[in-house]
Amino acid sequence: MNIELRYFDSVRESLGRASESVALPEHVQTVGELRAYLRERGSPWKETLAEGRALRMAFNQEMTDATQCITEGSEIAFFPPVTGG
Repeated sequence: MNIELRYFDSVRESLGRASESVALPEHVQTVGELRAYLRERGSPWKETLAEGRALRMAFNQEMTDATQCITEGSEIAFFPPVTGG
């Protein structure tokens, strides 16, 4: 499954990129599983997307939680709880 990822504010700064396209393995079906999968990349992913770290997530530009199912062509965004202009 192919998806688009977007990173904002401190997440973007930590990861050194604003976006990327990713082909997910079959076992990644939810936003929470995606977050765990990305952490497997190692540093800085592991720290930036750490379990328990306060992050907001959006699915196709709507706020969501870790249980949201991902579909082909989805856009998932990660950003800190408070963002500025």
